[in-house]
Amino acid sequence: MTLPALETLLYSVEDGIATITLNRPEKMNAFTAQMRDDLVAAFDETDADDAVRVVIITGAGRAFCAGADLSGGGKTFDYASRAEEARDKYKVGDVYRDGGGIATLRIFKSLKPVIGAINGAAVGIGMTMQLPMDIRMASSDARFGFVFSRRGITPEAASSWFLSKLVGMQTALEWCFTGRVFSAQEALDKGLVRSVHAPADLLPAARALAREIADNTAPVSIALTRQMLWHMAGAAHPMAAHRVDSRAIQSRGQSADAREGVSSFLEKRTPVYPNKVSTDMPDFFPWWEEPTFE
Repeated sequence: MTLPALETLLYSVEDGIATITLNRPEKMNAFTAQMRDDLVAAFDETDADDAVRVVIITGAGRAFCAGADLSGGGKTFDYASRAEEARDKYKVGDVYRDGGGIATLRIFKSLKPVIGAINGAAVGIGMTMQLPMDIRMASSDARFGFVFSRRGITPEAASSWFLSKLVGMQTALEWCFTGRVFSAQEALDKGLVRSVHAPADLLPAARALAREIADNTAPVSIALTRQMLWHMAGAAHPMAAHRVDSRAIQSRGQSADAREGVSSFLEKRTPVYPNKVSTDMPDFFPWWEEPTFE
């Protein structure tokens, strides 16, 4: 596919690693409807491009994303008052879908691992868009906040599903109840981020981790593993995981990737996996039903 022009993002691919940079530095990368659409388009591209093995998301300038663009004033979150095109694009029945949720659900569906390199302020949607990323790494300059209660609204971007799975219910409730901004160290202590780095070291550390994934693993196996772990996080019984595991290991066990994985290990060489995400996902994928919006 051809990636459309992105107004709010920078996009590049180098040696199997796609870097998506939120690019409104003069506005601290504040989130807009255009950024929502650009993120969806960027992830459509990373899924379709077999050259992309891992995705890194970061921000331009001193912020990661300072939340929603509030230039619309008090009506910022009143979707019904927006211009006709923006108002109706994601309307289902009498409900206007949350724009942040459209972006996070697209990240959730990614077939490639997603690493967040959180370089600075990350509040509101700048915080919640990180939750479906697989691994979050933070600059020591980063600050985080679920500030919704201090703006008279509620958590969005499907964060009521993601957040407690990552940090536990007590921490999730405290952060959302108080709406306070907290440090990268607290984010690390509570398990929100994997590691904290000096600002100059953040992107190199994210790329090193991405490199480890890209150089050593089978793309189809990674795509399946990502969705198996995320979807099973909400399963009611381990039998649901057993059913999916059984189908996945049977399919992968018969693949050229499995033969290459074993052969390369025995021969002590770097593997070259032949299967591609664009053409070789198993027939049972996706095994879940996309829930309808009600």
